[in-house]
Amino acid sequence: MRLRPSTSHWGAFSAGLDENGHLQVSAHPEDPAPSPLLGNLPSALTDPTRIAAPAIRRGWLERGPGPDPKRGHEDFVEVGWDEALDLLSAELLRVRSEHGNEAIYGGSYGWASAGRFHHAQSQLHRFLNAFGGFTSSRNTYSYGTSAVVLPHVVGTATDVLRNGSSWPTIVANTELLVAFGGVPEKNVFVTPGGVTRHHTPGFLAQLADRDVEVALISPLRADLPARLDVRWYPIRPATDTALMLALAHTLAVEGLHDRRFLDRYCTGYDEFERYLLGLDDGIVKDAAWASALTDIPAAEIVDLARRMAARRTFITVTWSLQRIEHGEQPVWAAIALAAMLGQIGLPGGGFGHGYGSMGDTGDTGPDFRVPYLSQGINPVKQYIPVARIADMLLRPGTRYQYDGAERTYPDIRLVYWAGGNPFHHHQDLNRLRSAFAQPDTVVVHEPFWTATARHADIVLPTTTALEREDFGCGRRDSHLIAMHRVAEPRAQARDDHTIFAGLAARLGIEETFTEGRTAREWLEHLYGSWRQHLAGKGFSVPSFPEFWEMGEYRLPNTETDRTLWADFRADPVAHRLPTPSGRIEIVSERVASFGYDDCPGHPAWLEPVEWLGGERASRFPLVLIANQPHTRLHGQLDGGAVSQAAKVAGREAVHLHPEDAGPRGIKEGDVVRIFNDRGACLAGAVLTTDLRPGVVQLPTGAWFDPAGTICVHGNPNVLTADLPSSQLSQGCTGQHVLVEMERFAGEPPGIVVNRPPAISRKRDM
Repeated sequence: MRLRPSTSHWGAFSAGLDENGHLQVSAHPEDPAPSPLLGNLPSALTDPTRIAAPAIRRGWLERGPGPDPKRGHEDFVEVGWDEALDLLSAELLRVRSEHGNEAIYGGSYGWASAGRFHHAQSQLHRFLNAFGGFTSSRNTYSYGTSAVVLPHVVGTATDVLRNGSSWPTIVANTELLVAFGGVPEKNVFVTPGGVTRHHTPGFLAQLADRDVEVALISPLRADLPARLDVRWYPIRPATDTALMLALAHTLAVEGLHDRRFLDRYCTGYDEFERYLLGLDDGIVKDAAWASALTDIPAAEIVDLARRMAARRTFITVTWSLQRIEHGEQPVWAAIALAAMLGQIGLPGGGFGHGYGSMGDTGDTGPDFRVPYLSQGINPVKQYIPVARIADMLLRPGTRYQYDGAERTYPDIRLVYWAGGNPFHHHQDLNRLRSAFAQPDTVVVHEPFWTATARHADIVLPTTTALEREDFGCGRRDSHLIAMHRVAEPRAQARDDHTIFAGLAARLGIEETFTEGRTAREWLEHLYGSWRQHLAGKGFSVPSFPEFWEMGEYRLPNTETDRTLWADFRADPVAHRLPTPSGRIEIVSERVASFGYDDCPGHPAWLEPVEWLGGERASRFPLVLIANQPHTRLHGQLDGGAVSQAAKVAGREAVHLHPEDAGPRGIKEGDVVRIFNDRGACLAGAVLTTDLRPGVVQLPTGAWFDPAGTICVHGNPNVLTADLPSSQLSQGCTGQHVLVEMERFAGEPPGIVVNRPPAISRKRDM
C-alpha cells in the first residue's frame, strides 16, 4: 500500500487504500500532537450519505422554479449531468434576465476543503463574478461581531486576530493568564487551509511547567486542559462583561490603574471611569454589583484585580464570548481592562483574542500568502452580514442598520451554495427552513446528503479532497502540502471546477472562468506564479514536478515576534493606530454617534434576554452552551468513527450537572428532550461536575434531522435565537440559549439523516 500526502483543516497526513479498498490514514511525522479528527477520514469515501448522481427535487422538476414550502420535504429525481447543467444554466439566465444579478445569493461560507485551488467558495465566487456578479456575505459566524467592533476600538481586526503575542512569548513572560472563555484545547487542532505541526498543546503544557498562574473564567472546566492546575471561576454565562467592569472598577478606586499609559495611548478613559463609578446612571460597577450578576464572590473579584495589577498579566478572550447578545461588550471591555493595567505592548502582557479558538492564534510559523485562486471582481456591491441570511430571505426590502449605515435586504430568487452548510452554522433552524422555502431555486454542491442538500432543488455531487489533486497550507503553517488523489471519484461525483466549467461553457463565459486551463494546469500555473514571486524575494523553491514528487515544501521561516502593540508602545505617534484618535478608543465617538441602544460608545453592561438572570429563565431555567465539538470540525464527517463514538444512544451527547439531572429524573445515558419556544431536540445525557449547575453543554454539528419542529439527532441550533448581537455588527448569537430539559418517555424516533433521502431514477439517464 502506497501512502500519498494530503492535508485537512485539522492536520496533514498521508493516506492510501489497502488491499481491501479501505482507507488508511497516517499523521504527518513532524506533527507533535496529531488531531484525533483524522480518525473520521477512513469512512468518508464510502459513507452511505454520499451523493451518487445529480438530483433534482421532484416538485421543482415537475412544477418549475418558485417559492415552495415543500422544499426539504420532497423526494429527489436523479438525472444525467447534461440535463442538470442545462436546467441550471437556463435558470441562471432566467433569474439574471428577470431580476438581475443582485437576485443571486452566492453562499459558500467556506470550510469545504483545505485545498487552495479546489476551495469551493473561491470556485463559486469566481464563476458568479464571471457571470456578472452576485449578492455576497460579509464577516463570519466565528468572529463576525469582533470583526466589526475592533476597527472602532483599535483600528484593526486583523492585527488582533492574527498577529497577537506568540505562545513562546506568553510562556516565557506571562505570570498571570486570565482566560475569559478559557483556551479550549479541542479547537486548536483546526486552522483553515491545514496545519502540519500542532504546537499549541505543547505550549499549554509549558504553562504548567513554568508555574504560570492561570485564571479560568468560564462555566465549563473543560475550557482549559484538565492537566493544568487552574483557578476556576465558574461564571454565570453571558456576564463576563460585568466581571471585567468590576475588575476595572477595583483598579480605578484603589489607584492600581496605569494613568500614564491611559493618557498617552488611549482616549476616553475619563468618561469610562465615570461609568464605572456610576456618576451618571447611579449604578456603581463594583465587585458587589458584579457578584450578584456573575455568582463570583465579591472578595474574589477584588483579589483577582489586585493580582492582575501586581503581575505581568495577559488577558485573553475566546471568540465564543462575542457570539452572544451584545457580544461587542466583552471584547471592548477586555481591551479597556488591559489598557488600565498598562501592559499592552509588553512581552507576555496585554490583550489577546482567539487563543484556543483556532490553531494558528499565537503560532510562530511563516507568515505569507501561499498560492490561491483569484475570485475576480464582483460587479454587484450588495451584501449582507453573513448571519442575516434568514432575515434576507424572509424579509426582502426591509431596512436594517449595520455599522453605522442603513441597508436594505435584496430580493433573492436563487441561492447557490458550494462548500459549507448553513444548517450547521445558522441559528433557529426551523426559521431557516421557512427562509429556504422563499427563493425560486436553491442549488447545492455537496459530497454528502447534508441538511442543506436536502433543502435544495438542484443537488450536484462533488468529490472529496481525497478524490482530486490540490495543494493545501494554513495560516502560519510550516509546510505547503501536495494533496495527491488517493481514490477515484465516487459514482458520478465531479470537482467544483469541472462543474462550473461545464456551466460556464453553456453560458458563454468559459474562457473567463477557466482561462483555458484544466484543474491540473491551474495547479501548475498558481504554483509557478507563486514560486516566481518567492524567487524575487531570494527564496529557493522547487519546481512543481519536484514539489509534487516530494509531497511537501517546507516554507521559509519568516517568523517574527514583534507585534503592532510593541511598535505602538514604543512610539504612539510614529505608529499611531488607524482609529480617529490614533490611539486605543476606550470611548468611540463614532460608535456613540450611531445612537444604537444595544451598543453604546464605550464598554457597558447590557442585560441579554438569554441568560439565567432574565425573565425567560422562569420558563427555561437552564443555559445551554452550544460550543464547538471535540469530535469533528463543525458538522463535517459527522458519520466518521470519532464523531460516532461520542454519541449517546446514537444522538449527540449533552453534558449536565448531577444537581440538574436529579430533580428531572435524568440518569447517565438517558435520551432527553431539550426544548424552548423555538423547537426541541433529542440528545443523550452525560452527567459531570465539570460545569456549573444550571448550565448544560451541547456542541454544534450533529447533522440536522428534523421530525416536525424537533431534531431527533441533537442539533442545538434548533433552539438558538436568530437575533443579531447588535445593530453595529449584526453578528450571530448562537453560543447561549435558555432551555428546559426532560427525560424522553417511550421509544425515541429513529435517526434518518444517516442515509440518503428518497431518490428515484429517470429512465433516460
